[in-house]
Amino acid sequence: MAELPDLTVFAKILERRYKGKTLETLDVSVAKKINVPAKALKAAVEGKVLLHVKREGKTLQLHFSGNEVLGLHLMLRGELIEIDQDEPPRFQIMGFHFEGGEGFALIDMQKQATPTLNPEPVSVPDALEISEKDFLLLLSKKRSLIKTVLMDQKLIRGIGNSYSDEILYHSGISPFSVAKAIPEKSGKKLFNSMSGVLNTAIEKIGKENGSELKGELIDFMKIHGAKIKKGPKGEEILSEKIAGRKTYYTKAQELFL
Repeated sequence: MAELPDLTVFAKILERRYKGKTLETLDVSVAKKINVPAKALKAAVEGKVLLHVKREGKTLQLHFSGNEVLGLHLMLRGELIEIDQDEPPRFQIMGFHFEGGEGFALIDMQKQATPTLNPEPVSVPDALEISEKDFLLLLSKKRSLIKTVLMDQKLIRGIGNSYSDEILYHSGISPFSVAKAIPEKSGKKLFNSMSGVLNTAIEKIGKENGSELKGELIDFMKIHGAKIKKGPKGEEILSEKIAGRKTYYTKAQELFL
């Protein structure tokens, strides 16, 4: 699943390539997940100019002239690919065709990727926008495991399974720690790790992708991945499931209960 760093880079690429261009045609191949009829969606965005693209949590938002916003949630297997052929790409959910013949498509073999016309504003803080004070306050109120808290999009937006492991490893905190049991000093370290890991990933993914939509990039992960057997310091990487999600960690990460 594409998480905050990938989506941030995707937003920058889409804006760099398509900002100021008119969306001539929106091909809707799968309409079941859209919040409005396909005809209404097409009427809202076709012929409109793409003004900017931003990331909101785990969703991309395409802002068009006329105050129309199209949100795209890639879900677990969704991808954005460039359109370089006359026929729709395999597993297309929708295809965006801009003036000049350029375009991209949202694809998903599971057909779960979700487009939303004019999504409702969300008050939940983003992982890169929440203040240290609010982050520590959030931890102090939660008896849940810290990994569960980091991944809960109703508490903090943008972080998923992969980066929660990377952030916790970087901070030296066990994913099995109870959020409210984490001391303030360690909570501050976790906050800094969250920002550091995510921003470093954005930089690396942006450099690797350039202006191309290459999909989720996880080659630089330190511990999250079935093929990674040792951490950067030679530690054995262990794995267990938390809330049904494969979790990677080391014994060196401190446990707070």
